[in-house]
Amino acid sequence: MTQKQLNVIEESQEKAKVLIEALPYIRRFNNCYVVVKYGGSAMKDKELQKSVIRDVALLKLIGMKPIIVHGGGKEISKWVRMSGKEPEFYHGLRVTDKETMEVAEMVLFKVNQQLVAMMAEMGVKAVGLSGKDAEMIRVKKKEMPGKDLGYVGEVTEVNTELLEALIEDDFVPVISPIGLGENYEGYNINADDTACAVATALNAEKLVFLTDIEGVFVDPEDKSTLISEMDLAQAREFIDNGVVGGGMLPKLNNCIDAIENGVARVHILDGRVHNCLLLEFFTEKGIGTAILKEPLFDKPLF
Repeated sequence: MTQKQLNVIEESQEKAKVLIEALPYIRRFNNCYVVVKYGGSAMKDKELQKSVIRDVALLKLIGMKPIIVHGGGKEISKWVRMSGKEPEFYHGLRVTDKETMEVAEMVLFKVNQQLVAMMAEMGVKAVGLSGKDAEMIRVKKKEMPGKDLGYVGEVTEVNTELLEALIEDDFVPVISPIGLGENYEGYNINADDTACAVATALNAEKLVFLTDIEGVFVDPEDKSTLISEMDLAQAREFIDNGVVGGGMLPKLNNCIDAIENGVARVHILDGRVHNCLLLEFFTEKGIGTAILKEPLFDKPLF
């Protein structure tokens, strides 16, 4: 046997090892709901977009039930400026008057349909939705002391009937964060909050936040202190001790809320890493931070 043939065999064996490592996870998560909140830089780079969508398509093809909830904040801000207005934020929330709401719906529809088309390119049927469809996501106006946020909603109810029917018919739902208000107006919803509410309503096995950071660190200045797994008590301790702040604080609070309301595991991943979903789900160590309610396996894998 030539050296070239030996090299081919060795490469094939390495690929086989990867599949063997993934097998117990594939078996464990078969037929489970997985909600992926897609946002950050991974939405702007075409190659990263393809990587994320390819990962989601593979999750679907191996028997999981993925749902995508996407953002579009930076694109909305760009189009608001193009309309002659300056984007306004208050405590991290977009102040959304009627004109801004119209821009947000237009932009989110465009992003939504792009993702649906990319899923089709991967050979997976997807359906674009907003929370208005079939009154899927009902909201109330979000109140903030000292500021009228306009058409900014707070989720009050998620009706999963349409989602479950689509998934049963072999579709991947792609959801934009627009909710239906008490008087049937459209409201802008924080995409993280939307993903958390959808995952909770479905009792999802996994909720994943794709972000621009690697995960949760003991010391944010020391990248070697990344925490691969933490439980609810540790997550609360990090918040109480002020270890996390900025944009990570609401994400970690969303993680805690989701787990307390029935989601089994929540992942915070760097969406800028190619194949981040596969690396986190199907390898022993993963690449981000998983917040969990209980150990993944109660007994040896085999």
